[in-house]
Amino acid sequence: MACRCTIRDQRLHCAWVFAKLRWYWQTLVAWAALFAVVCVSVTSPIKTDYRSNLIGSFWMVTAMAAFAIEDGLVKAASGTVPVGQILVVFGLGGAMVFAAVARLNGEPLYSAAVISPPMQVRGLFEIFGRLFYLLAITLSPLSTATVILQATPIVVVAGAAVVFREPVGWQRWFAILVGLSGVLIILAPGSSGFSLLSVFAVLGMLGFAGRDLASRAAPASLSTSILGLYGFLSVFCAGCIYSLWQPQPFVWPGAVSAVLLSGAVLAGVAAYACLMKAMRTGEVSAVTPFRYSRLLFGVAFGVLVFGEQLTASMITGCSLIVLSGLFILWRGKQKMMPQ
Repeated sequence: MACRCTIRDQRLHCAWVFAKLRWYWQTLVAWAALFAVVCVSVTSPIKTDYRSNLIGSFWMVTAMAAFAIEDGLVKAASGTVPVGQILVVFGLGGAMVFAAVARLNGEPLYSAAVISPPMQVRGLFEIFGRLFYLLAITLSPLSTATVILQATPIVVVAGAAVVFREPVGWQRWFAILVGLSGVLIILAPGSSGFSLLSVFAVLGMLGFAGRDLASRAAPASLSTSILGLYGFLSVFCAGCIYSLWQPQPFVWPGAVSAVLLSGAVLAGVAAYACLMKAMRTGEVSAVTPFRYSRLLFGVAFGVLVFGEQLTASMITGCSLIVLSGLFILWRGKQKMMPQ
């Protein structure tokens, strides 16, 4: 009798798991369909080469998928490898790849532009963003960190208005406030579900926003390969700093950890290359909305691979962030169109 009950319980549990996975899958498909419709509606008025924009959008989605794979591999490796070591290995690996590409293109690895004030500021923000975002994806749910990261373009627009005095009307300021309120809904401060670890994702997001703002002021003579080289060297510096602050002996990674770290490096380099390819193939206003496809990939990895939960507050906050971000892009494009 006990055996029958056990088998029956196992069947009920399997049916429950299957139903839950099916619900998650249907939710992700619905989000993907809605995302595609919104992106098409946002980019439809653009009067440029349709084929170039289509190819650029493909590269952007590929880049976001590779970034999500990188995050998932790093989170998996963090179970056996210290955070500082992950940053050091990841930074050195990516820097070596971009250095090799730069030399193959005949580019010098160092010039006076590398130590210009905007590049110094960019490096500091890169260290700050990479360090706290890695702590976020290793110590908190990957899906939560991915969703909060999507607020980066919103903060960049707000920062550009303050730092570069770019004109931002009341409608976009309102959208910025709506997007930031979405972040607060996800964090849920003051509630029982609030976790200080989620603040790491906010700090990482702010670091990446500062990096993107500094990149606007970086010398135009610096190529993508050189920017990538010094970006990954900043990641290496972040690992060294964290290792000094939180001394934890490095370990010799096992076969699985070595594969995970190597895959993360390759995915990170491929993502960066695809991102640059996207921005240079299609029109910026046409391909940029597809940055939010990272949300779909990141949440899918978090739910299906790491068994994370989608909550009502996360879905609500995510909706506000994405919709406000797309509205800001659309409104900015309308401002640039001839009247």
